[in-house]
Amino acid sequence: MATINTNPGAMIALQNLNQTNMDLQQVQQRINTGLAVSSAKDNGGVFAIAQSMRADVAGYKAVNQSLDLAQSTVDVALAGGEAISDLLVEMKEKALAASDSSLDAASRTALNADFTSLRDQISTIVANAEFNGTNLIANGATDITALANADGSNVITIGAEDLSLTGSTLTIATTTQINTVTNAAAAATAIETSLNNLNASLARLGTGSKSLEIHSSFVGKLSDALEKGIGNLVDADLAKESARLQSLQVKQQLGIQALSIANSAPSSILGYFR
Repeated sequence: MATINTNPGAMIALQNLNQTNMDLQQVQQRINTGLAVSSAKDNGGVFAIAQSMRADVAGYKAVNQSLDLAQSTVDVALAGGEAISDLLVEMKEKALAASDSSLDAASRTALNADFTSLRDQISTIVANAEFNGTNLIANGATDITALANADGSNVITIGAEDLSLTGSTLTIATTTQINTVTNAAAAATAIETSLNNLNASLARLGTGSKSLEIHSSFVGKLSDALEKGIGNLVDADLAKESARLQSLQVKQQLGIQALSIANSAPSSILGYFR
């Protein structure tokens, strides 16, 4: 039927052209963002999964920062403990030398001065073995914890080790001297005990540092795997989108021509009235 009121061909051509324009807009958005799913309206289920995984990735960034902070704190404590161990070795040498009963008074006085200087240096090291306001080897130090998972429900705890002269790890005191044979022999024995206790403390700190390092490496790999998974879900294949863009541009031009042809069809009715 020939009519000027209704043009079914133009309607169909317009619908197809509109669909092509919508597809073209979608492809352009994917090329601009690099994402096949950039919002919930693109694919609600995939977007929700991706957002949940993004939250986990953000959480693991905080976990890594917590682990790095804890590891640095423990490493500073280890450095302090190792320095104290070296001092104790020197102090033991001085104490054994001073325990020699044949030693003259001047030599004993010189050895005692060296010994007390090394003894006082222990307190200096303990006071300065601090990172970001936390000291694991000071008197009264508390354990530190680091986040272990993205929701904060698990933590890694590293115990404090009191390496001060007032603590129980070192059995020498702030007043220990080697000014007599008896004091020197007692100091040598105390230092030997202190070294054994200190080695045990350093072993525990070393184990804690290693556990933090291992977990930090694991969290890094887990975070990378999550980011890769997010990419697999939402990233656009730009090579494919480029080819689709070319196709849709041609389709758009053909749609415009088809609509033009359909719109010109009613003018043929004028031929009936010539």
